[in-house]
Amino acid sequence: MLVLAHISDLHLDGTERATERAERVRDRLWELPGPVDALLVTGDIADHGAEGEYEEAARILGLRDCGAPFPVLTCPGNHDSRAPYRKALLGEPAGDGPVNSVRVFDDAAVLMCDSSVPGSDEGELDEETYAWIEETLDELDGLPALLAFHHPPVALHHPLPDAYRLRRPSALAALLERRSEVAGIITGHAHTPASTTFGGLPLVVGPGVTWTLRLPWEGEGAADREAPPGFAFHVLDDEGRLTSHFRVAV
Repeated sequence: MLVLAHISDLHLDGTERATERAERVRDRLWELPGPVDALLVTGDIADHGAEGEYEEAARILGLRDCGAPFPVLTCPGNHDSRAPYRKALLGEPAGDGPVNSVRVFDDAAVLMCDSSVPGSDEGELDEETYAWIEETLDELDGLPALLAFHHPPVALHHPLPDAYRLRRPSALAALLERRSEVAGIITGHAHTPASTTFGGLPLVVGPGVTWTLRLPWEGEGAADREAPPGFAFHVLDDEGRLTSHFRVAV
């Protein structure tokens, strides 16, 4: 059984508000009485893609001093910038190619995929990333896997995230049809917790840390900046079933 914590859309921008909200969620997760296997951070970590924002994220998430009690896995969103992300968050040489990574656990693996498109708010898994997913799944030799990236590939029934979702969802659907070892998809971007399906698999959208998106039938105004930051737990059990639980940090 694999147990994952999940946060998204920190939008760190150097303000006390953004820092406090990210640290509030961090503290809740670091203080859990029982361990989780990893924390997933599905993009829009920085608000402007600046090195200083990633340096703050690395501090908050314990990436520099190994202060996190479990592995922290990240992928970029549309507000992120690949070169400073690599340099200041990951401590790697700067580069402009997609930032993809895999973490293998005893019973499953998590592929953190880059759906960012430089210069655009829309998302896309490019051909390099699709090839990497296929090669990685081949190497895993049938081990169950979750795909995590920023942009949902389906409409969530709000004009804001629906205007900037994943391009070419048919390419992702075709991959999922070929790869039965994929057990589900985890995304962010929408600032609202949501659960649906895609390609016959569970698709879970994590809540936002910085603010919560209010849906059209909830009244005027899209961004609820007073709602507490949210996070999620995902459980991939031994039968390959993905179950998600949502929480807020008050």
